[in-house]
Amino acid sequence: MAAILGSLLGSCASKLQNIITDEAILILGVEEDLREVLQQVELIQCCIYDAEKRRTKELAVNNWLGQLRDVIYDVDEILDVARCKGSKLLPDDPSSSSSNAAACKGLSVSSCFCNIWSRRDVAVRIRSLNKKIVNILKDTVFLTLNTGMQPTRNGPTSKLIRSSNLVEPNLVGKEIIYSSKKLVDLVVAHKESKSYKLAIVGTGGVGKTTLAQKIYNNQKIKGSFKMQAWICVSQDYNEVTLLKEVLRTIGVHHEQGETITELQRKLAETIEGKSFFLVLDDVWHSNVWMDLLRPAFALHETTSGVILLTTRDDQITRRIGVEHTHRVDLMSVEVGWELLWKSMNIEEEKEVQNLRNTGIEIVRKCGHLPLAIKVTASALASRDLTENEWKKYLGLLIHIISWAKLWQPRTGGAVLFGWQSTSHTKLGKPVHAKAV
Repeated sequence: MAAILGSLLGSCASKLQNIITDEAILILGVEEDLREVLQQVELIQCCIYDAEKRRTKELAVNNWLGQLRDVIYDVDEILDVARCKGSKLLPDDPSSSSSNAAACKGLSVSSCFCNIWSRRDVAVRIRSLNKKIVNILKDTVFLTLNTGMQPTRNGPTSKLIRSSNLVEPNLVGKEIIYSSKKLVDLVVAHKESKSYKLAIVGTGGVGKTTLAQKIYNNQKIKGSFKMQAWICVSQDYNEVTLLKEVLRTIGVHHEQGETITELQRKLAETIEGKSFFLVLDDVWHSNVWMDLLRPAFALHETTSGVILLTTRDDQITRRIGVEHTHRVDLMSVEVGWELLWKSMNIEEEKEVQNLRNTGIEIVRKCGHLPLAIKVTASALASRDLTENEWKKYLGLLIHIISWAKLWQPRTGGAVLFGWQSTSHTKLGKPVHAKAV
């Protein structure tokens, strides 16, 4: 359905762009209302393919797509109505009552009221349509959607995101290079420790997973441990699924219907006498380690290794007993600007030097968050490299963030890209680990 809806949304956006400056629309005085419709359609376009990934497993997403389909048809219908009614009000239209004399000269009072009523009728219908779209945007389903986002795990049948050996090429700034080297050295130095724990902490979208991935794929790490596993935990993990994923990652077969205790025992037997490096990405609850994984890793004295976790919550690191915490701060404006143009596959800054000021303002509106900047870059990549196009996008971004703040003020508008509602955001191909 969403593949069709994606095409319909594209067609709808194009039709809106073309019709907004049409004389038939200008005479109705509804161009601003239609611009608002366009902005919201463009926002939904960014997320439609994520909805497609989730619709077969999540009834709520499928229902949301059904509501969206109905609204798209409504948009198409009202555009035809607006153009038709507006055309009849143009002076050169044969059926236009305004073609007789000036204003309403020679016309009955009822004819004048007819013209006013046409304008009011179209305006009311467009505003009613806007309310429908706003309700779709306010739906909790939409607030978890995101470009390239991995399906959210929900219940026992859900799956975890698996890692890969690929690191995104657009890692920018000296800070991540310095931090990754420092943390790699720390991990290797404790390879013979009994479950040495370190954490990368920071707000959603700030770059925790990018840093963890760079560490995980470092050659010094690969040469120092017998076993490695990357597990994306997230907020609503399933205990059995998580244990099975750890076993699968280290090459161990599991049987259907095995209990948590049986899976823990199998994991403990597998890692006995071996060194391991385990990454627990996006940890929201301390019991994923304390109650679920620690019993397996602590069972045998001969087992050694390092656990690296990423989280937003300092309290989790304290409960787990993390020995070293590395905090990831927001990107500087300069590094954020570099990430923006590099993420658009632009080779040299001079190609977009004339867009620098607008680009820096976009970085600021993205809250200096790498994830938000990458999402924005993917949207800008389809636009012309002109100041006018980038300023139009900046205006759209400001508008969307304002809506997001209105709906969920505590998130500060971050909900726009799902930065607070989920961390399962992937901007590359499905084989990549999470982008941030």
